[in-house]
Amino acid sequence: MEIGTEELPPKALAALASTFHKNLCANLQKASLTFSNAKWFATPRRLTVLVNALLTEQPSQNIQKLGPAVDKAFDNDGHPTPAATGFARSCGLEVSELQHIQTDKGIRLGIEKQQIGESATELLGDIVATSLKNLPIPKMMRWGDHTEEFVRPVKWVLALLNDAVVPMSLFSKQSQNSTRGHRFHCPEPFVISHAKNYEKELLEKGKVVVDFNQRKKQIKDQTEAIVRGSGSAIIDENLLNEVTALVEWPVAVMGSFDEDFLNVPEEALISSMQGHQKYFPVRDSHGKLANHFITISNIESKNPQSVISGNEKVIRPRLADARFFYDTDRKTSLADKIASLKTVLFQKQLGTLFDKSQRVKALAGKIAKNFNADKSQVERAAELAKCDLMSEMVGEFPHLQGIMGRYYALHDGESKQVAQALDEQYMPRFSGDHLPESAEGATLAVAERMDTLAGLFGIGQPPKGAKDPFALRRAALGVLRILMQKQIPLNLSVLVNNALENYSEDQLTNNNTASQLLDFLYQRFNAWYLEQGIDANVIHAVMAKRPEVVSDFDARVKAVAHFNSLENAEALAAANKRVSNILAKIPDQKFVFDKDKLVEPAEIQLAKNLQMLEEKLTPLFAERNYQQAMIILSEIRQPVDTFFDKVMVMDKDETLKNNRLALLQKLRNLFLEIADISLLY
Repeated sequence: MEIGTEELPPKALAALASTFHKNLCANLQKASLTFSNAKWFATPRRLTVLVNALLTEQPSQNIQKLGPAVDKAFDNDGHPTPAATGFARSCGLEVSELQHIQTDKGIRLGIEKQQIGESATELLGDIVATSLKNLPIPKMMRWGDHTEEFVRPVKWVLALLNDAVVPMSLFSKQSQNSTRGHRFHCPEPFVISHAKNYEKELLEKGKVVVDFNQRKKQIKDQTEAIVRGSGSAIIDENLLNEVTALVEWPVAVMGSFDEDFLNVPEEALISSMQGHQKYFPVRDSHGKLANHFITISNIESKNPQSVISGNEKVIRPRLADARFFYDTDRKTSLADKIASLKTVLFQKQLGTLFDKSQRVKALAGKIAKNFNADKSQVERAAELAKCDLMSEMVGEFPHLQGIMGRYYALHDGESKQVAQALDEQYMPRFSGDHLPESAEGATLAVAERMDTLAGLFGIGQPPKGAKDPFALRRAALGVLRILMQKQIPLNLSVLVNNALENYSEDQLTNNNTASQLLDFLYQRFNAWYLEQGIDANVIHAVMAKRPEVVSDFDARVKAVAHFNSLENAEALAAANKRVSNILAKIPDQKFVFDKDKLVEPAEIQLAKNLQMLEEKLTPLFAERNYQQAMIILSEIRQPVDTFFDKVMVMDKDETLKNNRLALLQKLRNLFLEIADISLLY
């Protein structure tokens, strides 16, 4: 099944084809038309699904429809009751034509018949039409005088069941057995002899590599082959997918540009080549950006040099623009741009970029010592942090924010620490990205994100459902990753309050900002650990303690996760839950333990074990060596099991009962030093 169109949006192509495939498979199964497997294909001019071993006809079905019981279907005179006549009418029959069917609940009126399955040929038109609905279409189009809409105007419809055309009309186009090949190599329509030959004949007759993934591999292989031995191509996965969606017959060629352009920061040149021209930049054998690029032509030219020359001619003004931006930006320093930040709104209620910079400067100065960062360098970096947003280069390539700040800061004579921090303030930029390496960069990155989080929570604009316009979830996770992986001893409550202190009272309208933001950060903890494959119960066990130092939280999670794998874990978790339930029945009562009031051998032994454990665990708790502490705590299982087997906790003697409760409280408190393991099972 092929839908031929005008050029489809490249960034959406794979999603369109795969969703069409998913919808079609689901609708075929729903119609009881089984098949062995199905595969999607996509090029700039077509969306295709090939279904193998499709059932050509629905299986016949025995249909049984039951009506009222016979004794309810006729009155005493043998005349049909309204229940009988109504049921017969619903079946399109007379009462006399209904059958008497024996069921588990007696004899009932009804019908039994065999429903002959419809042919796939009769069903496929509606199935395909339904499958083309709800595709992830960026923007619908209407063309000519048609009322139907699709992502792009439809030019032809190929529908084959084996070697026969499946009659259907889609987008005012009648189905046929012919397709179109490459726009230049094979401009005339040609017939596909059999559905199974679709891919092969498009390749051989039409000069079209219709398999998206095969085409992608060819592009990657050709690109790498051109520079093999002399350097390497910079192959961005997103760009590779986009280029794959732009061509049907990929041919890689390499061009060059003037070496003088290499004086422009490589990130800007790469952005221009990738973003504007869809070229793959090249590095030399030493890893430096070379004055070469690789482009993927959609034609096998008889004169490839003309293709290369054309692309070289096109890239030259693009790189000249980048050089112009770079030269223009350096005519004024970053510091000269500080005043212009007052003209750019960060958020209506939270002020300008200048206001934000001042808040970030104050917060970064407060927390710098926690990162062992140079306070003066961090504060200077905060002042300049948003200045590159006012540059021509970042205006053209927004993703270079921070990166260009580093180049401009070094040009202005700022310290290397300040320059590096300007770049690192945005790290991590995405999931799995590198963290800031410098202490100053990490400080600025945390301060910048916390200011945004505090402000937006303070005006009642937290993320809602899937909507997160300010990327607050990513910002929160960035803060947590930096604090966690760099082992920063910074208390989250203190950090939140420090961030809020920089806003005036009339700016923030949410009276519960601190608690809501803290809860949000803990939620991101939960999401982060779940993504890492940590058991949800392990996270809940640690979350019950709400440790406020991120690195401490992480150490507890790892310790409890390891404990959870031990043989004694489930039994000890159950014992803790039992203790928790017992103590919960006697709320707000503080029990005082007295070893002289122990009577039973089992409770005496448990007390001795607890005493020894406390002596071993105290230094481990101080060192935050929670994993070793949990291993030692697991040794208490046998004395605990014996205690519950041999000792009556809720003794009639109030003194014995309270002393035993105090002993259990000591046991539970030892585990609670790390987490509430009663929540593990």
